[in-house]
Amino acid sequence: MNEAQDEIIGEFSVFDEWLDKYEYLIELSGSLPAIGEEHRNEQFLIRGCQSRVWVDAELRDGKIYFTADSDAIITKGIIALLIRVLSGRTPQEIVDSDLYFIDRIGLRENLSPTRANGLLAMIKQMKLYALAYQNKQ
Repeated sequence: MNEAQDEIIGEFSVFDEWLDKYEYLIELSGSLPAIGEEHRNEQFLIRGCQSRVWVDAELRDGKIYFTADSDAIITKGIIALLIRVLSGRTPQEIVDSDLYFIDRIGLRENLSPTRANGLLAMIKQMKLYALAYQNKQ
């Protein structure tokens, strides 16, 4: 998990301006694993996000795999980063995760307050999925 975070930090370190980082987030939105149309409904919608974000999780072989979508392209890039770090991990790894890359790339400080709240809501939901799967094991 830390390796994925360190890779992200390295990728973002090549950009000096936040406008370039936003453009990179937009580019990353294309790497987001597609969420099934049947999951684009209220049940999978993240509460607390300014834009609409749907997240689903599936437990396979003891690891959680996330899919997501958003109607806002920057938010889609942000959730793609979260999935890159958290997907394919055990529920315990996700619950215990310290997502230090968010602050190191300056993401939290360069988001509007409503987007920052949405980021926290996405992280909270992904950790709640992990807790739920952890309790089922």
